[in-house]
Amino acid sequence: MEKEKRRVIIDCDPGIDDSLAIMLALSMEELQVEGITIVCGNSPVEMGAGNAKKVLKQMDRLEIPVFRGEAVPLKREYVNALDTHGADGLGESFLPEVPGYENSMTAQEFLKKRFVPGQEGGPCSVIALGPMTNLARLLSDCPEAILSMDRIVSMGGSFK
Repeated sequence: MEKEKRRVIIDCDPGIDDSLAIMLALSMEELQVEGITIVCGNSPVEMGAGNAKKVLKQMDRLEIPVFRGEAVPLKREYVNALDTHGADGLGESFLPEVPGYENSMTAQEFLKKRFVPGQEGGPCSVIALGPMTNLARLLSDCPEAILSMDRIVSMGGSFK
């Protein structure tokens, strides 16, 4: 009997660490990644979206949608970490850009569609790997959305 997979959305700021986490999640038989939402953090949101697509292409998983989210933090000025993650945000890998595969829906629209009560889709968890700005914006606009989330797993922390 096949075990049911845990459905997840990965909310991240793809630099080196989040890219590796995406690869791990995609390799796990226990998880079904429904989408990847991008937030500014280690890399700017546009670069992060491009990096997520590069990882998905490398893993032959371009069917997973990527949604661009918040481009600036809610409470402070945006500072990236490209000094750590490299000019391309992926440790100077300089993988080619993945053309096409664009999503007109924003991360906020996708998260609202997935988590506002009454929507279909069954249980789904959020794995938050970067700043939680997308989730903060969602819960500020629709506090009831948290009731539809199976779990929120956060890789939180700061070194400053």
